[in-house]
Amino acid sequence: MLLSVVVPCHDEERVLPELVAQVTAVMEDVPADLEFVLVDDGSRDRTTEVMQELHSRDPRVRYVSLSRNFGKESAMLAGLAYARGDAVVIMDADLQHPPRLIRQMLDLLQQGNDQVVARRTRDGDAFGRSMLARLYYRLVNALVEVRIEDGVGDFRLLSRRAVDALLQLGEYNRFSKGLFAWIGFPTATIDYRNEARFGGDASRWTLRRLLNYGIDGIMSFNNAPLRLAIYVGLVVTTLAFGYAGYLVVAAVVGGIVVPGYVTLVAAVIGLGGLQLLFLGVIGEYVGRIYYESKHRPHFLVAAASDELPAAARRAPTRRNTVLVGNWVAPDVQADADGAYVRPPVPAEAPDRRPSR
Repeated sequence: MLLSVVVPCHDEERVLPELVAQVTAVMEDVPADLEFVLVDDGSRDRTTEVMQELHSRDPRVRYVSLSRNFGKESAMLAGLAYARGDAVVIMDADLQHPPRLIRQMLDLLQQGNDQVVARRTRDGDAFGRSMLARLYYRLVNALVEVRIEDGVGDFRLLSRRAVDALLQLGEYNRFSKGLFAWIGFPTATIDYRNEARFGGDASRWTLRRLLNYGIDGIMSFNNAPLRLAIYVGLVVTTLAFGYAGYLVVAAVVGGIVVPGYVTLVAAVIGLGGLQLLFLGVIGEYVGRIYYESKHRPHFLVAAASDELPAAARRAPTRRNTVLVGNWVAPDVQADADGAYVRPPVPAEAPDRRPSR
């Protein structure tokens, strides 16, 4: 069995040699072949050069350098596309995902599971952050059609058929936690506690990034916010008609002067806020449709140790145009001089309908 270790990287020049050394040591006496697929997601340091040095010393270390920073989701997708293994581990480069768990994951994979998921416990987390995370996952699970476990991230072991299933999902706005849950297949879970980042570096997940990621998780995987707008609109309309009826009855029966200024101002401000909120929700979905309609590649490759595996080229996610090797895009071919040309468009079949 060949095990691929996919590692998305961004400014990780210091940690990569240690990561490769630790994973190699863990796999030393495991009866499985090993390869690394290191993906440089537009790093500003010497990450690509370090990858090339590691590759020159050990051909099992393969690398992919993206042309710019496309984000972790695209980097993971690039790693999955380049991975050739019968099983694939996805893990972070900062060693917060303990390499020692890989052996336990392989044991669970051999028991018939297609996904072995590492679930992080929240021991040691700040109370406020832990509470917000739990509330978020409750909200997400109430809205999406699949269940996403609290503490489950990208650290997991996937069988080949699970990887192939993920490569079939070609959407541009990707929320991997949801996609991992959506493909299904037998899944096992192991708990672990996060290790400290290598070198003691601070986490790069700022509050703003966490909020944006949380919104992406809700918006990218369901249309529940649009349904919520419908429900809120129905409730507000019902309350408005009910209150209007109450005022009419009060004026007719009691003969009182109907107070209106404060109520009117409050209603206008409240309804205006709701309209802006749901207009933003609709705009977010329209923006995502706009990006999907462009059919841009998920990533572009500036350099790689070798070309994309042939099997991955046929997957629907081959919007991921790769600019290295002997392959550029699914509808692009090389002519006799090595220049890339598009194949001729087949002529339309003649119209054989009888003339009137």
